[in-house]
Amino acid sequence: MGSTSFSSDRDRNFNIYVMNADGTDQTRLTDDPAQDSEPSWSPDGNKITFHSRRDGNLEIYVMNADGTNPIDLTNNSAVDQNPFWSP
Repeated sequence: MGSTSFSSDRDRNFNIYVMNADGTDQTRLTDDPAQDSEPSWSPDGNKITFHSRRDGNLEIYVMNADGTNPIDLTNNSAVDQNPFWSP
């Protein structure tokens, strides 16, 4: 069964979640006071990219598929958003 990623504000703040394709095993991957949204899986399924307001404006981040090791890829003053992987 495959997994899907999504963002939700169910905890009053947008965070990234994953779940099985049938909706079971919903797991929150991010828990930052800033908005984390627009997740996208890497082609190999090992990473998820997303955008976040963690530094005050939207930046593009990448993290491991289990939510560990988030890294800011675009660290600049411009608005960077809606990341997607290319096969």
